[in-house]
Amino acid sequence: MDYICLIYNDNALMPKTDADRQKMFMEYMQFSQDVHAGGVFVAGNPLQPPDNATTVRVRKGEQLVTDGPFTETKEWLGGYYHLKCANLDEALKWAAKIPGAKYGSIEVRPVMEINAPAAP
Repeated sequence: MDYICLIYNDNALMPKTDADRQKMFMEYMQFSQDVHAGGVFVAGNPLQPPDNATTVRVRKGEQLVTDGPFTETKEWLGGYYHLKCANLDEALKWAAKIPGAKYGSIEVRPVMEINAPAAP
């Protein structure tokens, strides 16, 4: 089954020094190597900080575009890993190893499988 591990960062807990940020980066590199070696990696990417976001809403047929994230919150979505695991327990085991778990939280969510009709 496919799972998305959404990495939420809390700025108050993020590394403050260049050395600590470099250490965190190396931990992410190691985790990425581990999920590849473990055969569960499907995809993953870091995201730009929320102040680079643009939010789109459609209300009553009108498109509304605003700068910034969709909500004010302490934690912000910093990236994700898409993993293919045998079950939720395995996905949670991997999620606990994501370095961001020390600086925020990891939301583990199953990917909904949709059987789309074949193209004509």
